[in-house]
Amino acid sequence: MTYVDGFVVPVPHDKKEAYRAMAAKALPLFKEHGVLQLVECWGDDIKHGETTDFYRAVRAEEGENVVFSWMTWESKEARDAGWEKMMADERMQPDGEMPFDGKRMFFGGFSILLDSDA
Repeated sequence: MTYVDGFVVPVPHDKKEAYRAMAAKALPLFKEHGVLQLVECWGDDIKHGETTDFYRAVRAEEGENVVFSWMTWESKEARDAGWEKMMADERMQPDGEMPFDGKRMFFGGFSILLDSDA
């Protein structure tokens, strides 16, 4: 069954294009290592909640937006093997300053409970 990795990260508004370019550059490497689909979403209707919200989750600062993204894999086993290969692939090393603060990024793997296309 398809497996999903999800990510949420704060990105400065003025680094939107740099983030998109970084993701586009990494996409062929992700695909090479087994990613079926990668989706990167720039927040444009994120509400501030009373208890928690996307901004608080990543401790977004003034001038930052939130990116929500996910990638799908054939299975958890394919994901585990793919991530191991990607982390060992020297092409995955940043070639300059990252357009976001990775310390405030959070991510995780998910088994699908319901899929409207299945």
